[in-house]
Amino acid sequence: MRFTYLLIIGLFGTVVPLQSLFADADAEREALARLAHELEALEPLIQTAQSQAEPDRRIRFRYDWLRQDLSRVRQCIREHIDAPRAEPRTFPPLRADYRR
Repeated sequence: MRFTYLLIIGLFGTVVPLQSLFADADAEREALARLAHELEALEPLIQTAQSQAEPDRRIRFRYDWLRQDLSRVRQCIREHIDAPRAEPRTFPPLRADYRR
């Protein structure tokens, strides 16, 4: 009887951490989906900033490069959300220099 009780406690102790592991992975995916949505929501702000930029400045901010990098980040987030959980991935480098 005592062995059965210990076995049940041991199994319960193993299953509960596994459930929290899956819950954390789901929470991470939800947070990443929110992040991708927020990155998409930046587009109107970028458009506003670009429309207010002086076209004759010697050094201009490269909004097209910013959009490309944000799109790449969103794409990588979406691929991570949609990918099987154990698959390793590589990411292309970001340009990250927005001045010309």
